[in-house]
Amino acid sequence: MHLTPLVAGLVALAAVGNATPCPPKGIKPIKQIELGPRPYFLVNNMTDGPLKKKLQECTEKPMKPSKWSIGHRGGAPLQFPEHSLESNLAGARMGAGVLECDVAFTKDRELVCRHSQCDLHTTTNIVAIPELNAKCTQPFKAAAGGKAASAKCCTSDITLKEFKSLCAKMDGFNASATNAKDYLAGTPNWRTDLYATCGTVLEHKEHIALVEGLGLQHTPELKAPEVKMPFEGTYTQEQYAQQFIDNYKKARVPASRVFAQSFDYRDVLFWLKAEPAFGKTAILLDESGDTPETYPQAVKNLTAYHAAGVRTVAPPLYYLVETGKDGKIVPSAYAKRAAELGLRVITWSLERSGPLAAVHRNGDYYYTSIRDVVKKDGDMYELLDVLYRGAKVAGLFSDWSATATFYANCVGVGV
Repeated sequence: MHLTPLVAGLVALAAVGNATPCPPKGIKPIKQIELGPRPYFLVNNMTDGPLKKKLQECTEKPMKPSKWSIGHRGGAPLQFPEHSLESNLAGARMGAGVLECDVAFTKDRELVCRHSQCDLHTTTNIVAIPELNAKCTQPFKAAAGGKAASAKCCTSDITLKEFKSLCAKMDGFNASATNAKDYLAGTPNWRTDLYATCGTVLEHKEHIALVEGLGLQHTPELKAPEVKMPFEGTYTQEQYAQQFIDNYKKARVPASRVFAQSFDYRDVLFWLKAEPAFGKTAILLDESGDTPETYPQAVKNLTAYHAAGVRTVAPPLYYLVETGKDGKIVPSAYAKRAAELGLRVITWSLERSGPLAAVHRNGDYYYTSIRDVVKKDGDMYELLDVLYRGAKVAGLFSDWSATATFYANCVGVGV
């Protein structure tokens, strides 16, 4: 395999083991932030009014990186393979001040960047590599007899070396496929395969070095294991959570620049006790109020989280907003209670959905509470304005960092 100088630098870094990572060759802070046409398309698509006018006045403003703009799965998975080197570089180029690495473990207990422990069959080319497909929890099965094509491939099925041999691709699969090659061809039509020829997968340590070289901040997420823990009888959840933090300590990254995330409250409590400096900046991801029946309890839970020492919570976009009596987007009860408690709020994930006209017509998880208000793409900035000014969010995960970076620069947050 031919390695570019940048990829060769990352590979060399991986071989260093526990040594302090050095910035990969060719990586340095990006000074020329480039947003491309999308933010301006969104502004032009807005309904006429004061917010549109204000944002239009910012269209010729020089852009800077913003810590309010958080690169979800690298910052560019709307068009680049998620968690790839290429997605991270694109997110940084679009001004994300914080980059995310979702963390899972391999069979040899090394940590890698992957949104789910068991998503390799939809986010990489593993099923097209016979010797690795054979190691999958469920190797590829062709569609037949009225049953859809299927596979289940986990990071814990393969070693780090084997993981590093994979190509990252756009998340998706073809359920009607009768062969592995066709199974990989399932990218939604509102994304693109233009930049997905062979995305570079990343080890966690490589991601740390990359972010350090770019001069940005870190927000890793400890992904829930999909295998029985302790893994192979000896690797416990606590060891996994500690290894996750140890990679930053060994790289001498200050805890103040690391915003560790987990959906598991127990992980955050573990960090608060075992690694209080990292626990102080940790983010508790919250999806406990996904139904009308559970949402009130999610609001009540904020009091207990605060009492336990949690200082940052991160619910999905729609927990923080609702449709007001005048048909406008307004802050929700969750947002108001978090503000009363002094909790810092981050939210996720902008640009994870397709065109917003379809959201209005068909519904979408991220816009559940404002489905009847969101009717076109320009409404995205109406949502952002309420999230920032009304819900007081301190950061926003986005699959296309330019959208959040433009707003952040216009209102002067995190720059």
